[in-house]
Amino acid sequence: MTGEPNTRLADLFGLAGWSKGELARLVNRQAAAMGHPQLATDTSRVRRWIDMGEAPRDPVPKVLAALFTERLGRVVTIEDLGFDRHGRTGKRRDVRNTDNPDGLPWAPERTAAVLTEFTGMDLMLNRRGLVGAGAALAAGSALSSAMHDWMHTDPALTAGAPRSDDPLHADPAGYDRYEAAPIGSQEIEELERSVEVFRAWDAARGGGLQRKAVVGQLNEVGGMLAYHHPDHLQRRLWGVAANLAVLAGWMSHDVGLEPTAQKYFIIAAHAAREGGDRPRAGEALSRAARQMVHLGKPDDALDLMKLAKSGSGDQMLPRTRAMLHTIEAWAQAAMGRGQAMRRTLGEAEDLFVSDKGDVPPPSWMQMFDEADMHGMQALAFRTLAEHDPSAAITAQRHAKQALDLRAGGRQRSKIFDYLSLASACFIADDPEQADRYARLALVSMGETSSHRTWDRLRQMYRLTGEYAGYPKIEDLREEIQLALPTKKANRSASI
Repeated sequence: MTGEPNTRLADLFGLAGWSKGELARLVNRQAAAMGHPQLATDTSRVRRWIDMGEAPRDPVPKVLAALFTERLGRVVTIEDLGFDRHGRTGKRRDVRNTDNPDGLPWAPERTAAVLTEFTGMDLMLNRRGLVGAGAALAAGSALSSAMHDWMHTDPALTAGAPRSDDPLHADPAGYDRYEAAPIGSQEIEELERSVEVFRAWDAARGGGLQRKAVVGQLNEVGGMLAYHHPDHLQRRLWGVAANLAVLAGWMSHDVGLEPTAQKYFIIAAHAAREGGDRPRAGEALSRAARQMVHLGKPDDALDLMKLAKSGSGDQMLPRTRAMLHTIEAWAQAAMGRGQAMRRTLGEAEDLFVSDKGDVPPPSWMQMFDEADMHGMQALAFRTLAEHDPSAAITAQRHAKQALDLRAGGRQRSKIFDYLSLASACFIADDPEQADRYARLALVSMGETSSHRTWDRLRQMYRLTGEYAGYPKIEDLREEIQLALPTKKANRSASI
């Protein structure tokens, strides 16, 4: 007991709207349902947790996390409640004042436990695409500051991690959601193939339909990671976890679950570092940066990109570095920094063409090809055109090149290209061409479950306002209004 209030628990308790007596009764009921009928919590004990910083014994932290997750409609972890994983301390953590509320970076032995708990809570929710009250993104500066030293040191591989005397020891958290067992290379190969299937589905149809399948697979992998396999297998398993976590984050971002997405990107970075893959960790953080630009926080994105680039080590291939540069350029464009954006894109082009292809790219980079390179350039120039309309012509050229190069099965990327092209045409005062490309995007949107495409469509719709007197554009505006789903109050995008 610290004698000081547990402000994190107090904040969540206030959001939940329970009385202390209600929470005590719910804890007892939920504990019994989870196999702990002997638990007897009362109002005075709840008061000590909140007001005096008392840390309850296991299994109460897990019970509380489950209750708050269901009540708030978003994942709430043990750390979110102000407790450590085993409930032995009651540190005061103020979510308003701390720069590092999640205790980043996590110790090596905690990553699998955090992964398993978070995915288990995520699967428990009946979200229907909503983010619960009080959910918030951590600032990019806070994340980069917390993780800087960790990203710049040599990875703590499994061989150097603490072990139990039992070589097949599993952290108790591994038993919560999945009964793990040691696995071999064949099972890992099957998991790696499943990642490719999920990745292809996401590129074609968006994140909505397969998100929970990916989260479920990641939850199982978390259970597997609770065992200490031989180093070569453990590293590959961490790689699977990193890839699945990035996909879970990207799919969550694609359907508007932004705080959940950010958490998965952080989990992915940790998993990649556990497996010794610093470039993968950097790419995971670059996803969080892309999310920030989409949400109108380009300064936070630049903080994350600085860490992603510097912390990825010298193993990163030129094409991967080119991809990171395009994200940085997009953030610069969103801030109206045209000269910096053009310089960064020039560096990206040089890196891209310098990649001779003699070293096979990692699986997670195989989606970034020449078409994606042009697509990101189109997006950057289209974004800059909001500040400098002369950039719209260049945006059109890159968008057309991207569309010409797009392979089959990349429907969502094609929609983004069409929207970048249509927006650039509106900015360049070419409503006839803009109308054509906007309608091509509209035709394709019904085939995906990506909320991000609707966000971009709303941005393009704003540009149609100057041409409201044109009959053809009036028809387009009506079609867009009919097609757009009702925008949720807690979701917005400025790019």
